[in-house]
Amino acid sequence: MNETTQNRAAMAMAEPGANPPPAPDTAAHHRHDNRMLAVMLGAVFMALLDSTIVNIAAPTIGADLDTTGSALQLVVSGYTVAYATLLVTGARLGARNGFRSMFLFGLITFTAASLACGLAPDSAVLIGARLVQGIGAAMTMPQVYSLIQLRFEGAARARALSLYAATIGLGVVVGQVAGGLLVSADLFGSGWRPVFLINVPIGLVLVIAGLRLLPHGKPAGSKGLDLPGLITLTVALLLLVVPLVMGHEQRWPLWMQISLVASVPVLVGFALVERAVARRGGAPLVPGRVLKTPGLVPAATAMFFAMAGYAGFLFSFSQHMQSGLGESATRTGLVFAPLALGVATGSLTWQKVPERLHRPLIATGCAVAALGYAGIGFDMRSNGHGGFALPLLQLVVGIGMGYVTSPLLTVSLAKVKPADVADASGVMTTSAQIAQALGIAAYGSVYLSAAGNHTPNASGHAIAVTAMLVAVTALAGGLVSLKLPGEQR
Repeated sequence: MNETTQNRAAMAMAEPGANPPPAPDTAAHHRHDNRMLAVMLGAVFMALLDSTIVNIAAPTIGADLDTTGSALQLVVSGYTVAYATLLVTGARLGARNGFRSMFLFGLITFTAASLACGLAPDSAVLIGARLVQGIGAAMTMPQVYSLIQLRFEGAARARALSLYAATIGLGVVVGQVAGGLLVSADLFGSGWRPVFLINVPIGLVLVIAGLRLLPHGKPAGSKGLDLPGLITLTVALLLLVVPLVMGHEQRWPLWMQISLVASVPVLVGFALVERAVARRGGAPLVPGRVLKTPGLVPAATAMFFAMAGYAGFLFSFSQHMQSGLGESATRTGLVFAPLALGVATGSLTWQKVPERLHRPLIATGCAVAALGYAGIGFDMRSNGHGGFALPLLQLVVGIGMGYVTSPLLTVSLAKVKPADVADASGVMTTSAQIAQALGIAAYGSVYLSAAGNHTPNASGHAIAVTAMLVAVTALAGGLVSLKLPGEQR
């Protein structure tokens, strides 16, 4: 029994009704865990920031490097491709080699790649560095989910997961805000480069802190790597994700359509490979028993619907602001501030709701977000500028999303066995990332097709249609969430 466990056991044996001040060593452990959580969430924030921050900087990057549209799309999407396809692998490597080791390896890789991005002399180097950035993020992110589940208990775990969910929601939105501010600031004439270089000092601080604070050792019962499953899943996800993140820009050429169709039989092949590995007594990359965990599949599905609509709305609204209304990068970024405030508010207050109401709270959050999306669509339908209600409607969407993502993360892990935490975290994070890629592709295509020549009126009509469709997706997520277990223990 380690020292932290002993402290918790001592607290559990305290006399009922007693409320003594925490022992010095217990308080020290709480401070240590809080600092450790801050390091992990800092890494999560950076990883998610870089999934959206380049959207705002893309026009400036294209002009500065004189790059083609296809190359610029790879700069934007290469990160997401590597990130989404390797998340499950990153989770398994953490379970095999130690969560601390893989977290630090991924963080160092991400930081070094950020430096390479910021100093890139041409688009080819930038594309390669973005791919490496995505690999680093995929090695880092699943370890955070696993460490929270294994290190925290009870109310402390719920709080940690709430902060984690808030970081996810804020990272995606703040990427838009930060991108606009950094590009417009043009620090020392550096243009778009601070978008990447800002990660370097932050990453170094997080690495140094992580070396001091993250727990050592490997998880009990470390598993093999399952190379057949790894290869099959990576191919399947590449066939799916590459067209999703590049399709709307490339106008869906035939090879992308074939790739999407081919991903289905390859995913079926992955399932067959996993069964064969299990029959041989090996360790499948995604064990069947993990998917049978009560609540995991409905939680992942509800998260998929919620994040697909969220990402699709952010992308489409950003396009509407810049291309349709001709707003600056700064103005475009700042318009999302109420949304970020709402996400933080919802994520940090849902625990005050009684536990028996957590499942209906998720469905309610989806309905609230859907109401906000629909309101924005109604507000934008005439000239695309919206009225005084727009910030309030953005706030409503954010609060709804906060009431969805944070409880979902708690529910999805509630009944997962400690030995399966890494695999479950890989499933949840991969679901969220593929949802974002699919949401951007689907709703981005709807918006771009309806926007036509991007006049304010046409763009306003397009974002209104898109927002209404996103509202329907949010409601679908709410319906799926009703299949979650009603009681969490």
